[in-house]
Amino acid sequence: MTRVLIALTSHSELGDTGRKTGFYVSEAAEPWAVFTEAGYEVGLVSVAGGRPPVDGLDESDPLQQKFLGAVDLENTPVAADLDASAYDAIFFAGGHGAMWDFPAADDLLKLAADIYERGGVVAAVCHGPSALVNLKLSDGSYLVDGKNVAGFTNAEEAAVGLTEVVPFLLADKLTERGAIHQPAHNWTPQAVTDERLVTGQNPQSAHVTAEGVAKLLG
Repeated sequence: MTRVLIALTSHSELGDTGRKTGFYVSEAAEPWAVFTEAGYEVGLVSVAGGRPPVDGLDESDPLQQKFLGAVDLENTPVAADLDASAYDAIFFAGGHGAMWDFPAADDLLKLAADIYERGGVVAAVCHGPSALVNLKLSDGSYLVDGKNVAGFTNAEEAAVGLTEVVPFLLADKLTERGAIHQPAHNWTPQAVTDERLVTGQNPQSAHVTAEGVAKLLG
């Protein structure tokens, strides 16, 4: 059976604004739906384990409610407890929290690199590509170096008023690592596939990004 991991941030503080953040529920729920409908076994992993902080929950969204009812959000494992050989893909969900803890989540990055180097797929949406800014392969190269990617744009960060709050601008950092960032208009669904890397721009891109993963997995 095809097995996919959805990776979630464990970071709950939006800088020093006093506001809460976490993983954006739709960016996990929509991929979860695509993958489960394709017959895949879907697991969760988070940076710190346990219950990851939730952001952007739409209580009226039946898909989000179905996702929350189907997964064990209270007891997510950490990457160090998982074996890369058991998974065909890893999908990094976004939410602003990811900007703080994904880049330094060494065990999670190693797990993703191992999945990729075993022939698997690495995917990320919105702020999820913050995991890619420090994700290196075994030869020391950045996974994104030379690859076309999507991710939350500078214009979108400005539109939500958080340019000065986030620890870095995602599009700029990806470009620094050698990626070729492909921005679409604000809030437009945009997913980019380059080899076995699939990335999406914003919350509106979660479904199409997951579809890109499913296409690769066959």
